[in-house]
Formats: sequence, structure tokens, C-alpha cells
Amino acid sequence: MDFFTTHISQNASKYINDILKTTFISAGKFAEKFENELTLKLGICNPVTVNSGTSALHLALAVAGVKAGDEVIIPPQTFIATGTAVLMQGAKVVFADIQCGTGNIDPNSIKEKITENTKAIIPVHWAGYPCDLDEINKIAAEYKLTVIEDAAHALGAIYKNKPIGTISRFTAFSFQAIKHLTTGDGGGLCCLNENDFKNAKRRRWFGIDRENSTPDILGERIYNADSLGFKYHLNDFAAALGLANLEDIKEILNRHIYIGNYYRTNLTKVPGLQLLNYLDDRQSSYWLFTVLVEQRENFIRALKSRNIPSSVVHLRIDKNSIFGGVDYSLNNQNIFDSKQVSIPINASLSDQDIFSVVEAINKGW
Repeated sequence: MDFFTTHISQNASKYINDILKTTFISAGKFAEKFENELTLKLGICNPVTVNSGTSALHLALAVAGVKAGDEVIIPPQTFIATGTAVLMQGAKVVFADIQCGTGNIDPNSIKEKITENTKAIIPVHWAGYPCDLDEINKIAAEYKLTVIEDAAHALGAIYKNKPIGTISRFTAFSFQAIKHLTTGDGGGLCCLNENDFKNAKRRRWFGIDRENSTPDILGERIYNADSLGFKYHLNDFAAALGLANLEDIKEILNRHIYIGNYYRTNLTKVPGLQLLNYLDDRQSSYWLFTVLVEQRENFIRALKSRNIPSSVVHLRIDKNSIFGGVDYSLNNQNIFDSKQVSIPINASLSDQDIFSVVEAINKGW
């Protein structure tokens, strides 16, 4: 049984062979088609494809105007890329506490961390479960801050009947190898604002407007870059793989949700194990299934002896000296970090597999 798997569509070879026949493998028609299909199949808003989820976060910060001396509020319960993207803009990371019952950033703690230098908030949808976006965006509006959702775990998640990727000014997705949808490596940035959308498309490729810059007689594009851009575009080779995998995305998401619901039903009364909170007004994409356990190392060893993998996946990132060190005043993060662990959830797991996971946990540790 694998903790993570990489889903590759049976039709992937056809899409990729089509690309190889054209010999045009940089950003082009396939990347554009992939963006259109993301909107059609998942309902997300103005996706700008890029070469990684980290690039998506950094691009959002750049388009939002975050600069040196600014502060960006994030949770420690995430992957390090959430924080390093902020540092890449020369801004300062400020850590807010999380909700111990979800692993998501606590809106009340966000408000306590705001200063005159605060420019943006990056809520992370831990494990695919949507943050309290109404409360977060209300705070952002009050203090004139930009919200950039880190939805690396949350493709396909729903908040109050709206797809993640249609709610905040920016939403960053990851299409890395083990996510619900992979392009090998890649990402996407959703932009509610049309100007942000155009700006993100331009700045993902050196700050040049490819759609409206034509080559002159000398063969060079006619352009005038007036803001710093990056080499962040998604190539057609990766987009072709993404297009193939998009054919299966509904089945993949439904399987994750089925397994998540099965665990929530069958792990409710296990001594020493606490399920995370779950409100009916949102739907997790269940990229992870995280639980809080007593005697975590014993839990991991017991499951391993029964051939069941488990992992914390990510521990708090404020432990890294690049951010200044651990903030032990974040009480909920302290508790969560000492107890959280995730059990297998991926589309390749059979019904027998998930039965075995539940059976192994119920035997105790």
C-alpha cells in the first residue's frame, strides 16, 4: 500500500505523442487549452498556468505589489514554499496561529498579527479542507489586504457552494507529481480581477505580453517590459500531460472524498485518536487525511508493523532559521504539531486497503 501515488491517464501517451509530432514543446496552444479545460471541468476562475505551485504563489505576491519591508501573514502548518515565496519578494513572514481542530489559519490570530506593514494574507487549505474564507476576506477588506489562497492541497474543494479558485483575489494551485492533478510539475494561479489576470500572464514570461507582441523584420518581438517578469510559464509538454489527466479528475476527486468519508465514519470512536473538525458548508478535496493522536511515534510504529504507512507530511515551518525560529506562543500550532499525522488516502487505494487501514488503527497502539 502506497501513502502517495502519481496518477497518469491511460491517454497520456497519445497527448504527449501529439506534442512530440509538432516539435513545439514550449508554452503554446496546449498550455492555453489546459487553462480553458481547467475552467470548464473545475469551474475555477482565470487560471494562469505556471511551472510550479511555488511560482504561482510568488507570481501572486509580485502582481499584488508585495515588496521589501512589507509583511505577509501565513500559518506555520504548511510546506516551506509558502514562506519562501514571501521571502523571494523581500517581504517578511509573520506567522499566525492555527485552529487545532482543522490545521487551518485562525482568523482571530490573523487580526492580532496585522501591523501597518501588513500587505497580504496567505491562508493554506490544510489537507484540502477550506479555511474560513468569509472571515478572512472580511478582515482583508477591513485592512485593505490581499488574500492569496495557498490551495496546493485543495484542487476541487468547495466553500459555501463555490469552488476554491473563485473566491479570493488570488488562488495558487500545485500540479506537482503526487497532487490530485499532475503535469509532472506545475501550478496555476487563479485571478478574480481581469487586470491581475493579464498582469500575471505577462509577468510569468519575463514581463512580455506574448499575445500582443509580434516579431519585427529582424525577428525580435516588439515589446517594452515595464515591470519585472519571470520564466514561470508551463510548457506544452507538461500541459499535454495535464490535459490527459484532467479526463480523470472527477473520478480521482470522488475517490478521495469517498475514502475520506469512510474514515470519518469508521474512526469516530478510537481511543487516543481525534478526527479534525468538519463543517457542512464546505467540501474537502481530501488530499490528506490528518488525525490527531496520542503517543504519535507508537501509532506510526504500530501501523508500520501492520504494513500501513503514515506520515506527518509537513511539520511546522517556523522551525526553520530562515524565518527566525519557532514561535512557541502559537499555542494551537504547538498542540497540532505534536499530535498530527496522516493516514493513506489516494485514488489507487482499494476498498480492501481502506478497510485494512481502519482495522489496523482499531487494534490500537
